[in-house]
Amino acid sequence: MNAVFSDHFEAQTLPIRERLKLISKVVERVVPSATACISYKMPAYRAHKIFIYFSAFKRHIGIYPPVTGPDDLLRDLAPFRGPKGNLTFPHDQSLPLDLIERVVQQLAKQYG
Repeated sequence: MNAVFSDHFEAQTLPIRERLKLISKVVERVVPSATACISYKMPAYRAHKIFIYFSAFKRHIGIYPPVTGPDDLLRDLAPFRGPKGNLTFPHDQSLPLDLIERVVQQLAKQYG
């Protein structure tokens, strides 16, 4: 587990902690130059700037900021997008890691 995130991760139940670790591993694999940090009291990664935040909530894991394209990715994300475009992945569903990988790639391109 990334030491920067240990307090946030350890505050979660084991199943949710494992989900957070999976997202962290995806980010670190897709953007190996990314640096872990905490921002807005959430785990985050920066390349040149912070490009992704993620956090556990009561019923879901949220990923921020909103993805703005491309259209095929937005279509695939439609079931997970909230009213402001932020992503919510319910705890009672498997994490779509392939889709999250595409999100990480796009956010790094958009914001990183």
